[in-house]
Amino acid sequence: MTTAPPKPGLSVVIPCHDEEGAIAETIAAVRVEVERLHTPFEILIVNDGSTDRSPAILDQLAAASPALRVLHNGENRGYGYSLKRGIADAAFDTILITDADGTYPHDRIPDLLAALRNADMAVGARIGQNVNIPLARRPAKWALLKYARWMARADIKDVNSGMRAMRTANVRRFWSMLPDGFSFTTTITLAHHINRLPVVYLPIDYHKRVGQSGIHPIKDTINFFMLVLRTTMYFRPLQVFGGLAFLFMALAVAQAIFTKAVFKDIHDISTIALFMLGVQFLGFALLGDLINSRRAD
Repeated sequence: MTTAPPKPGLSVVIPCHDEEGAIAETIAAVRVEVERLHTPFEILIVNDGSTDRSPAILDQLAAASPALRVLHNGENRGYGYSLKRGIADAAFDTILITDADGTYPHDRIPDLLAALRNADMAVGARIGQNVNIPLARRPAKWALLKYARWMARADIKDVNSGMRAMRTANVRRFWSMLPDGFSFTTTITLAHHINRLPVVYLPIDYHKRVGQSGIHPIKDTINFFMLVLRTTMYFRPLQVFGGLAFLFMALAVAQAIFTKAVFKDIHDISTIALFMLGVQFLGFALLGDLINSRRAD
């Protein structure tokens, strides 16, 4: 990661893996919008081990444009890794990320950057009038969104949109916990909300992608749910372990009342075991909260 303070301007980071059918059009659309802003900018394309014509197309485009830089991963390292590599090399203090597959409406880039004036992150929420998300993925996406809202205690509109504008300093603040996979966007969303950094959501359309998706529905959905839990635990251990402590203590009390009413006797061993399990989780909660407070200080 570059250690020099970022300069005022815009760094657009676009990961690319086997997107020969859409990458040139994506770059052209992004460039049209950022040139209208009359601000210093750069476009960083991270080729994530593409095996199609994407590398050749990118090198040809970069040779013709000094504002376009191409970074080649030697192999397929993952969506999050590619974003992190581009952001680590970014020169400017504002980051905008988008996908190379033609799904996002890049004419909304000025709107996202305008919204960033009053927030720390502006997210293109895929809740517009024309949203092409496969039906098979919608139940899991809905459940993940509800779960993320509950864990983060925030009105999240789109937890893993791939089109958003952020402040470079904030991304680097959470650098150590940002993953290399598709869950990069979920993590950065939760990190902002849990740390009370202002986030705004702009409704956008979401077009049908060009080419094949690299998402594995079952595996990646499970990983997303685990990631929400892990991120919340990282920042709010008292919420996670404290909730479990309350649950087991409440179960112990409920069992004591039930067994006393039905069997005229309290089942001592199981009741005490449940209550002590709750006490243990309460200890974890307090210890985690203490560690978290010292880290914040």
